[in-house]
Amino acid sequence: MAVRRVPPNVFSMAFGLAGLGGTWVAAGQAGHVPVIVGRALIGLASVVWLVSVGWYLRYVCGGRGRLRADLEDPVASPFTSLALITPMLLAAQGLAPYSPMAGKVLVDVFLVLTVLFGGWLTGQWVCRDMELDRMHPGYYLPTVAGGLVSCASAARVGQTRLAEVMFGLGVICWFILGSMITGRLFHRPRLPAPLLPTMTIEVAPAAIASVAYFALDKGRVDFIAAALAGYLLLTVIVQLRLVPLYARLRFTVATWAFTFSWAVVATTTLHWIDDGKPAGHLVYTYLVLAAITILIGGIAARTVLALARGELFPPSSPTSGAHSP
Repeated sequence: MAVRRVPPNVFSMAFGLAGLGGTWVAAGQAGHVPVIVGRALIGLASVVWLVSVGWYLRYVCGGRGRLRADLEDPVASPFTSLALITPMLLAAQGLAPYSPMAGKVLVDVFLVLTVLFGGWLTGQWVCRDMELDRMHPGYYLPTVAGGLVSCASAARVGQTRLAEVMFGLGVICWFILGSMITGRLFHRPRLPAPLLPTMTIEVAPAAIASVAYFALDKGRVDFIAAALAGYLLLTVIVQLRLVPLYARLRFTVATWAFTFSWAVVATTTLHWIDDGKPAGHLVYTYLVLAAITILIGGIAARTVLALARGELFPPSSPTSGAHSP
């Protein structure tokens, strides 16, 4: 009987649901929808994270060297960071509003773990022979997403100076990694099909940086927020050109790459709508909420169907880590 491989990007399911919860919370705090909807989604994300941890631990404990293989795999390793980034986000958005001290402690614990793990992975990439063709936008996750989510989380629990430090970590890593990843996408062969969904992560750095900056600056729109929005607009337009590629992909766990990326785009959009309050701004708010909820809800429903059919996780093979995240 073939062993089902549980890939590290299984944690992107909880990450995406947490992003959707954050979008609804942002709309709720602006007074447009009940905040409890966002809190409920964050609660669901917490359950999915716990289930994902159970699945992944059962897989890696069921065979010698499986965890090490994922941590050393140049394709899969960046996704393992989501196991640490996601609970930090959940603690800041879901726990801190009800238990500030507990939320702060959990944010600090997972923030430290995220930074340590991001540093360890970066050191591993430096020490090992890295093939440029193995790089993909998922490389943003350990340090760029890790740093910027840490910034937003620390700001939400009242640790402003720490949030500023994490903002610097995330943004500078974004500039460094962005040049390498963009160069790989421009000048090397197209990513293999299992990794094509990671191209949607290209919209995430500017969007997460915007959300983090709003958390730091109390939602104020200024020069930095506008500059981030300018680059975010470009990345969103680029994604429109990629829709024909995405439309031909089959559904896998990797499809969840679309969720958090677009959730933070939606959250950033809601901030701008609420700040400018253009004519019909409530209509725009509800359209954004409906679009992101339908997208992530549809992916979630397809995941449940795949799980019921036993199709969610691929059979394990000696080379599976080299071909899929």
